[in-house]
Amino acid sequence: MISEVAVLNVISGCEERFQRDFEKAQNIISSMKGYRSHELQRCIESPSRYLLLVQWEKLEDHIDGFRSSSQYQDWKSLLHHYYDPFPEVEHYKTVFSSSG
Repeated sequence: MISEVAVLNVISGCEERFQRDFEKAQNIISSMKGYRSHELQRCIESPSRYLLLVQWEKLEDHIDGFRSSSQYQDWKSLLHHYYDPFPEVEHYKTVFSSSG
C-alpha cells in the first residue's frame, strides 16, 4: 500500500465552496480501482491549507489508473481551480507504524 500526500493551498475565501465540491469529488476517487481510503484535513493555523491523504493499493493505481482516467477529468474540473499554487503530490511507503 502507498500513501498519496498533497498539501492543498486553497484560494482565500473559497474554503467553504472547496469543501462542498470536495464532498462531491470524493465519490469519484473512492470508485477507482486500487483505492483504499482518503482523508482531508484542514490546517488549524492556516485555514486555507488542507492536507489530502489517499491510500492506494499500488502506485500504478494512482498514476496509471486514476490520473489517466476520464473520472480524473471530472475530479480536475471540480477542484483544480481552487489551488494557488498548484499542489505538489508525493507518494510514500510506510516504514514504521503504530497505533495507540
